[in-house]
Amino acid sequence: MSPLRTESKSPAPEPREWLTLLGCKKILVVVHTVAYAKRLVDVIALLESDFRIQVSFTAPPHVFGDGVPGFLAWLGGTVVTWEEAVATRFDLVLAAGPRGVEQLDAPLITIPHGANFLKCVTGTPDDGVAGLRRRDLAPGGKLPAAVVLAHHDDLVELKRSCPEVSSVAEVIGDPVFDRITVSLPSRGRYRQALGVAEGRKLVAVASTWGPESLFARFESLLPRLARELPSDAFKIAVLLHPNIWAKHGAWQVNAWLARCRQMGISLIAPEADWRSVLIAADWIVGDHGSVTVYGTMTGAPIILTGSLQREVAPGSPAADLSLAAPVLSAMHGIAEQLAYAAAEYRRSDYQAIAARITSHPGEFAFRMRRLIYRLVGLGQPAYPPATALLPAPPALDSWGTGSWGTGAGEASA
Repeated sequence: MSPLRTESKSPAPEPREWLTLLGCKKILVVVHTVAYAKRLVDVIALLESDFRIQVSFTAPPHVFGDGVPGFLAWLGGTVVTWEEAVATRFDLVLAAGPRGVEQLDAPLITIPHGANFLKCVTGTPDDGVAGLRRRDLAPGGKLPAAVVLAHHDDLVELKRSCPEVSSVAEVIGDPVFDRITVSLPSRGRYRQALGVAEGRKLVAVASTWGPESLFARFESLLPRLARELPSDAFKIAVLLHPNIWAKHGAWQVNAWLARCRQMGISLIAPEADWRSVLIAADWIVGDHGSVTVYGTMTGAPIILTGSLQREVAPGSPAADLSLAAPVLSAMHGIAEQLAYAAAEYRRSDYQAIAARITSHPGEFAFRMRRLIYRLVGLGQPAYPPATALLPAPPALDSWGTGSWGTGAGEASA
């Protein structure tokens, strides 16, 4: 993984009597959380159809790891225990988080798991922008083989916060940006699949995790949305960060929101692909999380639910959005504020924010595949990598309640 490592374990012998395909390059995908898993699924899709590569998954201990075993079982991946992963030599490791990866004996590629690096961490010995601190970039003090970034602005911040990592940093792009972009023309198909009838409006409510998130105010906000927006004219879909489900549990989240569901609000399952729902929305009501920032790509007016300078990284796209989007008021009606947001919406402002998500729009698949194959020591396949359309989601009324495989759609993100 690092030039600092002096010892290397020998590759584990292949059990030839059981394997059908021998001699594959072994790539390990480290899945700390469901949120990380969704980003990594987009990356490993670039390895499809290559019989020279065997992908395995492992789930190290993590405070938000409760949903990972179910996700991996639903995905159908070959899972090795963390202890086995640490004891085995792989040809390449892919990870979207730093915890424990310095224990693995293989070249490591780290990738961001959200829209740029949006969150500030304060009040700890490791204050800074989450994802761009030394502990995030060089876990255990060891340099990875490559640190993937989405935008050149991220590289500037990385050079400031951890200059020794800049030698392995590569500005590759953003897979979510690219998949949303190619899928925008399918908006009508997504709305039809969701069951949003012609003339009806869809409001997507997006929350990140943590005490400063919109979820912490759901008890007052969601019933208000349901009461003030006529059900014959509006559909409301709630997108929750997977960490909320992981830490509180699917039963508890559904129990807290049971009355809201009875009032007609649709709760999107944590394993679901949220991006088609975001594309289908007429408005987005959100906080400072990545989903709201990706919403700047869709053309939907955005209403924020507060100003959170303490958590938002200065100069980030989320900080720009906090200045461009109106903020929800408790003193005025919801429908009135949606109309105001639509009337005052300036597409150019939102496009400028969206442009800060990636420096290489449409190029993630090409650049990321080239990096992976270079580090794994193989020539690329003789065909261009594809950026796939997002699948049509199931109808909102059929979405599951947090059980893996129930109303999930495609599990990437």
